[in-house]
Amino acid sequence: MFRFAKFFPALLLANCLLFSAAPAGAEALDDIQKSKLIKIAVPQDFAPFGSAGPDLKPRGYDIDMANLIGAELGVKVEIIPVTSANRIPYLQTKKADLVISSLGKNAEREKVIDFSIAYAPFFSGVYGLNADKASSLADLAGKTVGATRGSIEEQELTNTAPPTTTIKRYEDNNATIAAFVSGQVDLVATGNTVAAVIAERAPARAPTLKFVVKDSPCYIGLNKEEAKLLAAINDIITKTKARGDLGKLSETWMKAPLPPGF
Repeated sequence: MFRFAKFFPALLLANCLLFSAAPAGAEALDDIQKSKLIKIAVPQDFAPFGSAGPDLKPRGYDIDMANLIGAELGVKVEIIPVTSANRIPYLQTKKADLVISSLGKNAEREKVIDFSIAYAPFFSGVYGLNADKASSLADLAGKTVGATRGSIEEQELTNTAPPTTTIKRYEDNNATIAAFVSGQVDLVATGNTVAAVIAERAPARAPTLKFVVKDSPCYIGLNKEEAKLLAAINDIITKTKARGDLGKLSETWMKAPLPPGF
């Protein structure tokens, strides 16, 4: 017993030195740079962020963002189509290094993955033609506004619009779009992605944003404990926004500039 007690401190010290000298596990960014390849999960069923083009290849805001990141890192991009249901599991099981899939941030998701700074606008707003004047909920007094029944926008207007506002409720987004395009309503309360669809379908009635009802931007998802990769992605987003690349993506896919303050 005496000899073991005397030997134990030395054994403990040797073990501590052994473990402290062991190399730390490589971060994802190190592996990406070594392999010259980054695997990015993107949406396959949510235009204009990601959907199949005429050639059946993925196209959209998120696909362009993925390729922009690959170019900035100097690596090849492997596009991995995912759905809303499997995008986070693909990240957690290392089938993807990043998820760029119109991903919103909330407390539950933050428990299992990390998020970059915002890279794309996603919000609900009130839209109208250029000649329409409305910059706040108060300005809706006496106006007719179309909204999809049960949507965030419809619920918000129901609770906060002036009593003299006429809210016309439609059963789905297609009906809401048709009402605005045909002039049945002065304004439409909807998401920015739906507004982009209206602008594409009916350029003569392309809606312009009057004010934001609810803001919920998109973030890039990555696994926990990837500080180097997170810093690199945030730097790329900051640089590409400053030089106008993100603004071009918004104009191309959202049919509108980045919103003020984005």
